[in-house]
Amino acid sequence: MDISDKKKKALKNIAWAICGKIFSLLSVLVVGIIVARYLGKEQYGVMNYVISIVAIFQVFADFGLDLIQIREESKNPHLRDKIVGTVFFLKLFFAVMTLLAIYITVTLFIQETSIQSYIMLYALSIILNTTWVSRNHFTSMVWNEYVVKTEISRNVIGIIIKVGMVLLHLPLFWFICSLLFDSFLLATGYIISYIKKIDTIRKWYFDKALAIYMVKQAFPLLLSGAAIIVYNRIDQVMIRNMIDDGNLGIYSVAIRFTELLVFVPTIIAQTISPMLVEIRKQDTARYEECSRIFVNVTVALCILLALATSLLSYPIVYFTFGQAYIGAASVLAILAFKVIGDALSQTSGQLIIIEGIQKYAPVRNIIGCAACIILNLILIKHYGIHGAAYTALITIFLSGTFANFLIPSYNRIFYKQLKAICVGWKDIMHIKTILR
Repeated sequence: MDISDKKKKALKNIAWAICGKIFSLLSVLVVGIIVARYLGKEQYGVMNYVISIVAIFQVFADFGLDLIQIREESKNPHLRDKIVGTVFFLKLFFAVMTLLAIYITVTLFIQETSIQSYIMLYALSIILNTTWVSRNHFTSMVWNEYVVKTEISRNVIGIIIKVGMVLLHLPLFWFICSLLFDSFLLATGYIISYIKKIDTIRKWYFDKALAIYMVKQAFPLLLSGAAIIVYNRIDQVMIRNMIDDGNLGIYSVAIRFTELLVFVPTIIAQTISPMLVEIRKQDTARYEECSRIFVNVTVALCILLALATSLLSYPIVYFTFGQAYIGAASVLAILAFKVIGDALSQTSGQLIIIEGIQKYAPVRNIIGCAACIILNLILIKHYGIHGAAYTALITIFLSGTFANFLIPSYNRIFYKQLKAICVGWKDIMHIKTILR
């Protein structure tokens, strides 16, 4: 395969990934609007509380093994069955342990039996998610097409089912069941795609020596991943515990839009990063110029996006989720600026990886996690869900920007970020420099 073919394959892979993500985010928003309007803010809050609890525990079931599997398969494709099989059985073991941990946690700390039941029911998805080893295999082969087709099919079926449940006026319990069924559809799709395009899963097998190696390699990623998921989800758990379900329902609406905004720096990073890798190999001076433009343009565009979303937050919420959730507008006006922090965090994170200085990267996430918990305890108590929004904003800037000032190896990146905030807009017209 020549270089042009490799580029075509990479671009096709990125295109599929982007299309899949766009469709997924829009599906989540559409389903969120339909379900939120039907359930009301209290029950919608309960539903998001259940999702957040399980999401926090899911990271321990994954144990950081996904990235290690992709890396090892990319390096050793001939060991496919051993690598995939070993990761699958490891993830299955950690999933069972995680289910036990969830059961103990909800029994000790959650009083309502209905909430306990909802959490344990949806927690079964952790077992189904072990099939993501199939997804990881396609990723390692740069075959996002089959992953995206599976996920789009799941989303379409999921929307149809949830609309049907609304028309049938079913209670919250069935919507929790539908979340579990979504995981079942995804698991089934991944396995079918693997069997159809790769081989039978009966060839998977467990290797003890490889398992020990992979657990050691994955442990730092577990710590980093746990920190990330905690400071992305703990606010919703704390809002319910410190305020009530209704406020969590309102806050969750603002989060839905924030997730859409964050996709902008994500798509830019996914598209530009592979180009920066190649540029750095060929010309260090040009890499410095292009990396500056990458950070500047991403941040400048996100500043404009944040300002527009914040100013239009009231009509955005009103014409989608309705008057019942209008309280989310003032929260969205704050959270909109989180996209700037995400732009700074994602661009700097990509530069850290490209330059091979990721040794201290987990420190950034740990700083964010600690700050998130402490600030939420203080600010939610005094300012309610707006306090949680301010915490999310402060946390992303602390972990994604200020942390780079505290870590000597990242100081140079920190100063790039400061320049991007102040004068990054000047480079918007220079984006073609990277694409040459």
